[in-house]
Amino acid sequence: MGSTRKRCLRMLKTGAALALVSGWMGSVTPVQAQTLSLTAYKQAVAESLSDDAEMARFYRERGFEPLWTAPGEAAAIRRAALIEALAGASDHGLPRARFAPSALVAQLRAARTDRERGLAEIALSRAYLDFAHALNGGLIDGRKVDSGIKRGPQRLSSRVLLDRLEAEDPRIVLGSLAPQSPEYARLMRARFELQHIIARGGWGDTIREGKLEPGQTGPGVVTLRDRLSRMGYLAPSLSAVYDARMTAAVVRFQSDHGLEADGVAGASTLTAVNIAPEERLKSVLVAMERERWMNLPDGLGQRHVLVNLTDYHARIVDGGKVSYETRSVVGAQDPDRQTPEFSDVMEFMVINPSWYVPRSIIVNEYLPLLRRNPGAVSHLEITNSRGQRVNRGRGFSQFSAASFPYAMRQPPGPQNALGQVKFMFPNKYNIYLHDTPSKHLFARNVRAFSHGCIRLGDPKDFAYALLAPQVDDPQGYFEQRLRTGAESRVNLDQPVPVHLIYRTAFTQARGHVNYRADVYGRDAKLWRALSAAGVALEGVQS
Repeated sequence: MGSTRKRCLRMLKTGAALALVSGWMGSVTPVQAQTLSLTAYKQAVAESLSDDAEMARFYRERGFEPLWTAPGEAAAIRRAALIEALAGASDHGLPRARFAPSALVAQLRAARTDRERGLAEIALSRAYLDFAHALNGGLIDGRKVDSGIKRGPQRLSSRVLLDRLEAEDPRIVLGSLAPQSPEYARLMRARFELQHIIARGGWGDTIREGKLEPGQTGPGVVTLRDRLSRMGYLAPSLSAVYDARMTAAVVRFQSDHGLEADGVAGASTLTAVNIAPEERLKSVLVAMERERWMNLPDGLGQRHVLVNLTDYHARIVDGGKVSYETRSVVGAQDPDRQTPEFSDVMEFMVINPSWYVPRSIIVNEYLPLLRRNPGAVSHLEITNSRGQRVNRGRGFSQFSAASFPYAMRQPPGPQNALGQVKFMFPNKYNIYLHDTPSKHLFARNVRAFSHGCIRLGDPKDFAYALLAPQVDDPQGYFEQRLRTGAESRVNLDQPVPVHLIYRTAFTQARGHVNYRADVYGRDAKLWRALSAAGVALEGVQS
């Protein structure tokens, strides 16, 4: 029974292969397959393609001629370029073992028959496509890692990738797959430097003191001096005094780490100084993966808004340069308040906005107050489905979260929760940028306090910058609308892409890598997923 079953499976597999080679899409029976002539090479290729439609179409349309294993210089150059690129996968924070260049070389060398050559051909194409997809658009699907990550990896067409490799110089094709952004190049350099530091023993001893400040001396100051020197913030010296040079170095370090830049090495500063280079390398590798997710076909946009949630800033970027930035407040750390990561397009702003209270806030926060006191939250209008105001005198004790039938709205005004303006990029997550009357929160270094939307520290200037391309006097235009007190929608003549990102490591054109706290714990989860996929911390030998 076992041998008969195996023969039947071989016949079925041969039939499927013949269907692919001939383009008959499964119309050939196993018996027909045995009676028709197939080269062992083509059969091996066709059998291996039964689960990949785009690759199957590519090979079928070229008559199953080899791309990698043909005789001649062109195929040899392709093979060499691919093996070299796969061997360098770890330069991009990708797992070299996943793409197995040595195993591919061994398979090629061991291929003696046409069938073995066909299997090697498909192994090379699969490795190329797997590597190209990971390098160009990301190894991990972030949506499966954390519910707050709403963007998945970018994916080029497998057919386009194979066509390019056939028509163009393979070295140029493979070299063009990684993101071409300056940020990605600088992250690659940071990765290389951190690996060298790790290989040479790291940044030295950690600091045990709870606080160090200008004027102090002692072992703790010496340890701080040495770590700052190895990090590149302070020129090497023998001074054991917390002097002006060390103070300036601490200020630079604090600025690069989102800390209060006062020159005093307090608890938060020393915690950041003590973080090991291995942990910083994890942040850089995660940032490289996130940058691959942002490798959008049309780019981020000549003008775009960029909000790094961990950095608590919103920026307008024009032609690759920041033209305006302001502090921001993002969603609180509670799981149901965290601001998600996604991209959309800002279409308009609303001056003197009303606040239409989200259902979750109504039933979770305001309904319990109304059940106890119908006059609570009196600054909000309660309306029925026809938009008519509800008489509070009847009370609300009879309603539960599921049965409460009303909406709530705060009219425009100086104490409106959205302040004087909101910036809309309509999305299914109901996230937008807006003003706020709670200005005191912007003085804090950690600014995760909202229900999920992003509050801006200087929303008027932000509005002026957005309006500048379409009106001669953006400030006058805005203020005139504001003075009316009436809700006013202003469309953007040129809609602006908005990208909400999450980077605990990011670079600047000059200077050190900046690091931020993993406020929502997303990078820790993403690192675990990358590690499970084979990404490793590698110390480069000096």
